Amino acid sequence: MSDLLLRDVRIVPLDGDLGSSAGLPAHGADASGRLVDVLLGRGVVSATGTDIEAPPGTAVVDGAGRWALPGLWDHHVHLTQWASSRSRLDLSGARSVAEAVAVVRHRLALGPLPPTGVLVGFGHRSATWGEELSVAALDRATTAVPVVLISGDAHHGWLNSPALRLLGVSVETTGVLAEGDWFPVYDRLSSLPGARADAESGVGRVIRDAHARGVVGLTDLEFGRPWRQWQERTDAGLPPLRARIGVYPEGLQEVLDAEVRTGDLVGRTDGLVRLGPLKIISDGSLNTRTAWCCEPYADAAVLEHPRGAPNLDGEELHTLLATAHAAGLEVALHAIGDAAVGQALRAFAATGAVGGIEHAQLVAPEDLDRWAGLPVRASVQPAHLLDDRVVTEQCWPDRTGRTFTLRSFLDRGIEVVLGSDAPVAPLDPWLAMAAAVHRGPVGSPSWHPEQALTPQEALAASVDGRRVHVGDPADVVLVDADPRGEPGMTSAEHAAVLLGLQVSATVLDGQVVHGG
Repeated sequence: MSDLLLRDVRIVPLDGDLGSSAGLPAHGADASGRLVDVLLGRGVVSATGTDIEAPPGTAVVDGAGRWALPGLWDHHVHLTQWASSRSRLDLSGARSVAEAVAVVRHRLALGPLPPTGVLVGFGHRSATWGEELSVAALDRATTAVPVVLISGDAHHGWLNSPALRLLGVSVETTGVLAEGDWFPVYDRLSSLPGARADAESGVGRVIRDAHARGVVGLTDLEFGRPWRQWQERTDAGLPPLRARIGVYPEGLQEVLDAEVRTGDLVGRTDGLVRLGPLKIISDGSLNTRTAWCCEPYADAAVLEHPRGAPNLDGEELHTLLATAHAAGLEVALHAIGDAAVGQALRAFAATGAVGGIEHAQLVAPEDLDRWAGLPVRASVQPAHLLDDRVVTEQCWPDRTGRTFTLRSFLDRGIEVVLGSDAPVAPLDPWLAMAAAVHRGPVGSPSWHPEQALTPQEALAASVDGRRVHVGDPADVVLVDADPRGEPGMTSAEHAAVLLGLQVSATVLDGQVVHGG
């Protein structure tokens, strides 16, 4: 940390009237429109006002009238997987089994494989393909090279025969590996020779990219033991980043034995990394059609489980939440279908556990009021609706108005925080905010606009509850225009403003880590 003075900036108001853009509060730190100075010292905002004198040795950044807001957070990231995705074969454009196989063949024809000897692809979304994925189809591309294709929602893997043998898959399968059969195999990819070094080589790049987008912190829900990874990153001199690191049930006993709690600092990380929540995956996903729902999917005739299925029964979930709560751990509970969300809320209520429900993509109306009385936030990834609209209309055509219910959450006083779930969506908070505000691509109509947020609300859900106030962390972002846009803008115009903003400086713990 160091002392820094930001001279002549305008602080973006994030409190007060969070209603329509037609009622935007006046600009400036004190709603008067004045330019102000912000002094950062000893790791916090130490003063705001006009004509602040810089203490000796303090660096000065000329804000030149730029807009200041707290450093941005992404509340749901798988950082190693996000870094790895940059070097994986891109399958996001495939629209059929044949197209996916053709992409694999083309890549194999180009030459050398990664150091692991395994060709790993990412991004296919097969729910709308109208055909089943099979080992045999992928074997038609090659039986000499192990191929692993990770779905765009990361909830299933499509492997050929050599990959199944290499990764020690004991499950008899002619199709994809999904959910509990898939996640251990997914994690096993990181144990291949050269895989971890290859992934870590990209972590520095994605952290710098995050800085360039104004990101100062994230919740890292990576598999394994991420506290060790973050210690190694600090030792290696990677760019700084705040992080809360999750633990999965497989690693819970190690955390319990160490008697550490959510919020405790992780040693050897320069005071930037803390233990985060226990991450529990209670159901599947929409694109893999394993999200657990109260009613059958519209295309249930082709599904083994017409309503999806839970990964844990109620007793197992209750035990995990009770254990976490007794140990001082928050919970990040993945629940996408409305049946899974309902089960999650019952478990939180019964155990007194605190934390958040991750995704909450489909919610029953009666569960919104139940949720409002619990200390449980909604951790939502709005950019998912850009990818999931078509499959939602295919699988849940009778319940599209109950998906990504951001407005309903806020109207009931439920805390909303935004994230990306990178690599499922890019680690880009401006994209998440734009999707929350417009609920669709800028050039298309808003999808269920009654569930949209205002720009100010989206910003407030992206800063980890922090403000540019005395005593808050010394994390500040400067942007070249008012991210709230102008009164009278349409939601598409507001989204365009958010997507087009230039981050001119990012300050983390009093240190300029991007721009200046």
